[in-house]
Amino acid sequence: MSEITSAAELRELLGEPAPRAATKERTRLHPRDREWIATAPFAVLATSDADGRCDASPKGDPAGFVHVIDDHTLAVPERPGNRRGDGYFNILSNPHVGVLFLIPGRNETLRINGRARLLRDAPYFDDMVVKGHRPILAIEVAIEQIFYHCAKALLRSELWRPERWPEDPLPSHAVLVKEVQRNTTESLEELRDYYSPENYRRMLY
Repeated sequence: MSEITSAAELRELLGEPAPRAATKERTRLHPRDREWIATAPFAVLATSDADGRCDASPKGDPAGFVHVIDDHTLAVPERPGNRRGDGYFNILSNPHVGVLFLIPGRNETLRINGRARLLRDAPYFDDMVVKGHRPILAIEVAIEQIFYHCAKALLRSELWRPERWPEDPLPSHAVLVKEVQRNTTESLEELRDYYSPENYRRMLY
């Protein structure tokens, strides 16, 4: 086992980034960034608490669900979920966040980092209504860094190629919950009903 313990070791191993990669960071939205965000139906929100413990939470809605306020600010709506609020509690103690935007079929991703705050309401909440429901809250992000991430990871994983997807080797989510969460009191049949797509669709908004 050979652990990397210094930035110098890491840089020696990685090598120097190409000039285009080293200088691609920006601090304000380009019109193409706005188009990307308007096309993306899915994002991952990364946070950490004051001690550096991290969380990454998936966010999804109809394409364009993340609201662009201006060239320096965007807002991510919150919909009904499991109420844990891990990422939101992190933001209260450490406002630094990262957002990764994915578009189905596109192998590149858009990365935005910045400082976040939680809002209970704002005038733009009316622009984030889905099926008659306003967001529960919004994460407003003051943008500090923007860049596009290359396609290599998604090409390696063949994420968007259904013909390459393996047969699902895992049991249903209900079975996973019953086996992994030992304190679960519901029966397996009750869990199957709860986690069914039909029931989840009723709880989306």
